[in-house]
Amino acid sequence: MKVTFFSHSTCILEIHEKNLLVDPFFSGNPSFDKKINFLKIIPKIDYILLTHAHYDHVCDVELLSRNFHNILVISNYEISNYFYKKGIKTYGINYGSFISFPFGKLKYTWAAHSSVFNDGTYGGNPGGFLLQTDEGNLYISGDTSVMYEMNLIPNFGKLKLSILPIGGRYTMDIEEAILASDFLKSEKILGVHYNTFEDIRIDEEQAKKRFFEKGKELILLEKGNTIYV
Repeated sequence: MKVTFFSHSTCILEIHEKNLLVDPFFSGNPSFDKKINFLKIIPKIDYILLTHAHYDHVCDVELLSRNFHNILVISNYEISNYFYKKGIKTYGINYGSFISFPFGKLKYTWAAHSSVFNDGTYGGNPGGFLLQTDEGNLYISGDTSVMYEMNLIPNFGKLKLSILPIGGRYTMDIEEAILASDFLKSEKILGVHYNTFEDIRIDEEQAKKRFFEKGKELILLEKGNTIYV
């Protein structure tokens, strides 16, 4: 399983030769170089996974859908319906069972956050994604506080990687993400949702040290860098 980090919470997962883009935030991202045409540096996208409706997670869905044909947007019912009305191919889900896709099985999971589009449209319940694949299991928490419900996730199989926000203020901070990783029984964590804005800035070395002290690995990637899990 190949995971490429771009900025904020935006990642591309390559699973079974399918590219899944998570929460695209390029054009409106203050930490992303505007001189770079992101459409030329990302591979062909097959799926877009959206955790919730906030602008810093959905701002480039329409642009991407115009440039990559046959993209399927997967999100909760309200977000999927919002983009379906704009002529985008969507697949609406909600908290419930695993659903089979060519890349594996996917489950929409609970998140403690909020969800609304910039125009005020209700974005349904926020969430995350749990993926079961032949290449391993991966959990994307989305924007959330630590929740006791995270204890349920390991019942569906051991995680190779958890993608957790660590910036604080709007989501978990470092200490809460460590607690979340305990609930998840996850030793390898990709940190996201930090340093994009001043109010979610962290000390990266201190963050990695704190995870290491707890016997865990916190991975913080530079823009465009990749890990294999």
